[in-house]
Amino acid sequence: MKNINLFIFFILLLAALQLSAQVGIGTTNPVPSSALDITSTNKGFMPPRMLLSNRNAIASPGEGLMIWCTNCGVYGQIQVYNGVIWTNLLGGNTAGVPVIGDSDGGGKVAYILQPGDPGYISGEVHGFIAAASDQGAGVQWGCLGTYLGGTSNSLGSGQANTSIIVNGCGSPNIAARLCNDLVLNNYDDWYLPSKDEVEKLYFNKVAIGGFADNTYWSSTEDISVTAWGLNFSSGAGNNFGKNNLYLIRPIRSF
Repeated sequence: MKNINLFIFFILLLAALQLSAQVGIGTTNPVPSSALDITSTNKGFMPPRMLLSNRNAIASPGEGLMIWCTNCGVYGQIQVYNGVIWTNLLGGNTAGVPVIGDSDGGGKVAYILQPGDPGYISGEVHGFIAAASDQGAGVQWGCLGTYLGGTSNSLGSGQANTSIIVNGCGSPNIAARLCNDLVLNNYDDWYLPSKDEVEKLYFNKVAIGGFADNTYWSSTEDISVTAWGLNFSSGAGNNFGKNNLYLIRPIRSF
């Protein structure tokens, strides 16, 4: 019955469009220059939502056709067909399914979760974005001699690790605090990556770009006087004194 009612609604809507120059939804006074005026103060217009593969399967798209591509870029994207190619709302090139090294989400796509990774969801694209450049010329991990506890090595734990450090260590200008307080390209949810996340940065360092041949801190604590870092020249990781001055590359999740 619901499908029948919906069908009847669209038939009536099409009839109204044919019989009248204007149709108003939510208003009895549509804007004179409009063919369709949808008025609301608490709802929006939802274009068809589809995967990039579905969009590409549209036969002979009409000029002005609009869709929401759910897996284009790191957050999805409105796309419009201009009669020749699909464009974004600014008329530029559309985003595709994100790949490592893409500029998006305030930085560079650094890793895309794979089956078996913590947080992986089949059919969805998630991962983390790295700032496009290092933040700070060399900083301490912080709180030498104090064991904070509770940090993890694993993918997806960097944000929680950073919160543990920031809440447990009051020292200013330490690695985790600089990441936590960072506002970059309008994003303010950056954090210091965990051990496993730093290893992904190293593995994809060429595609991401901008790394120095130096050691980068992770948010993974070892004991009261050491925390884990990775040398991006040799690829060797180790636990280093928390008072050492090393580089940081903040990341954020998508």
